[in-house]
Amino acid sequence: MPIKEDTIAVLKQFDTGNKFSYLPVLPKASVLVPLLVKDGELHTLMTLRSKELRTSAGEVCFPGGKRDPSDRDDVETALREAEEEIGLSPDHVQVVCRLFPIINKSGLLVTPVVGFIDESFCPRPNPAEVSAVFTVPLDFFTSEKDHFAAHGAAGMMGPMHSFHFVDPDTGSRYHIWGLTAMVVILVAALALRKKPEFDVGFDSEDPLSFFQQILHRRISKL
Repeated sequence: MPIKEDTIAVLKQFDTGNKFSYLPVLPKASVLVPLLVKDGELHTLMTLRSKELRTSAGEVCFPGGKRDPSDRDDVETALREAEEEIGLSPDHVQVVCRLFPIINKSGLLVTPVVGFIDESFCPRPNPAEVSAVFTVPLDFFTSEKDHFAAHGAAGMMGPMHSFHFVDPDTGSRYHIWGLTAMVVILVAALALRKKPEFDVGFDSEDPLSFFQQILHRRISKL
């Protein structure tokens, strides 16, 4: 089976759908985790946030943002934000699944939405929000080589992951950490069916219970 179709079949097994609709009303956000096949390997597309932004300025993240009242669901939020930030038309995204929501440091309930885009996609970043767009081989996030972990970080269950990536096309260096690192490790482990070489803090074959535990622990403190 071709790599894209195989990956879609695997990831659909982890689609949460509306499984977490029982959660109390929290401010919601979504991120789009864009996957693409490049040189026969799975890659993901990431962005560097503008240094002019009020929150998380200059940090690496996935396209995404807060839910608008007009958004029908998490998927629509992720697609709308991706179009606003990098010019990615919703029509050019094959949505695969929604993964477990994670509460970020600001108290937002963030749902990762995974979708495939074409390798030929040419980003048009909105300079007010995004200062760079780049792709990373998904396998990079299962390797110990450029991975670092901090334990006992405030509000974290398990290690806080951190990666240093050098873009071979531009030579630019990117620091990928925190929630973004956690999400991309999860997607890499599931999509590649590969246990990372480092301790991720959860069962990479069945991570649902870990993320439910995080959610319930954080919500119990609200």
